[in-house]
This record gives sequence, C-alpha cells and structure tokens, in this order.
Amino acid sequence: MSAHAEVQTLPGGVTGPKLAVWCFLASEVMVFGGLIASFLVFRLGGPGWAGASHHLSAPLAALNTLVLLTSSYTIVRAFVAAERGDGTGLRINLGATVLGGLVFLGIKAIEYTTEIRAGFAPSAGIFWSFYYTMTGLHGLHVLGGIVVNVVVLLAAASSLEHPHRVEMAGLYWHFVDLVWIFLFPLLYLS
Repeated sequence: MSAHAEVQTLPGGVTGPKLAVWCFLASEVMVFGGLIASFLVFRLGGPGWAGASHHLSAPLAALNTLVLLTSSYTIVRAFVAAERGDGTGLRINLGATVLGGLVFLGIKAIEYTTEIRAGFAPSAGIFWSFYYTMTGLHGLHVLGGIVVNVVVLLAAASSLEHPHRVEMAGLYWHFVDLVWIFLFPLLYLS
C-alpha cells in the first residue's frame, strides 16, 4: 500500500476516522469536564483544601508538563514525517512520543509512591480522592495513547506509513496533553 492511502471523506471535507475520533474525544471531554466541575464545587464549598495540595510536588508536576508538551511536539513531527513519506523521521518521532508517555507515567508513579508513603492515600480526604481519580484516569488515558502510538509505530516499521493514522493518534495525544494542562494548575497550584 502507498504511504498516502485514500480515506473516505464525508460531506464537509471531514474524514470518517477523524469524525469518529472527535466524537470519542467529545465524550471524554464530558467525563473530565464533570470531574473538574465536581472538584471545583467541592473545592470552593469546603475549607482546608489548600493545605492538602501543598503536599503535592509542583516541581515534579511541572516536569511532567514539560514532558507531555514535548511529546505533543514529537507527535506533530511524526505526522509531518508521515506526510512527507519519511519513514525514519516517523519512527523516531513516534518512538520519542511513546518514550515521553512512559516518562510521564514513571514520574507519576514516583509521585503516587511518595504521597501514599506520607499517608495521603485516596481515603485520606476528599481532595486525595479527587486527586487520585483525576490523575489516575488521566494516567490510563496516557497509557491508552502509548498503546495507540506503539501500534502505529509497529505499522510504520512494516512500511505502512498512513498519515491519517498518525493524525488520529495525534488528536488523541493532544487531548491527553490538554487535559493535563487543566489538571496541573487545578491540583498543584491552587
């Protein structure tokens, strides 16, 4: 198959796969939007929340933000490489994106371990319940993005370089990054 296989385009110029990804992302926006709205209602309505967030490591979370933003750049570079038919650039940038996701999860594991050892488990209070729910769900989405990008990377290793697949993986990855952009200040800087 060629590097630029045809994808069905719907009326309005949107491809079927892109529409499906956008519909999926819309449902995920509702999930995270509901969690964030609930967090804000509880945060604004209850005392003592500021003290809980000070136990979190803002420097580690800032590092994780940098890691995710960098991986957003590499997924864009992967798409550009796929569009050009540059298999090597595609594989390098997809690999860097996957590595970024793994580093993010590794840093998150360090954070979780530190907090739980300090006695801040999900049962330690409503803040901690929200913290682990929101960051855990986000972590599962990062893991899902890693799996998707590994699948695309394996396809690229077999010379199946379909730019639309990289684009769809990129849309999802950017969503994961965008969610973190909301969670970082909400949880770590409030």
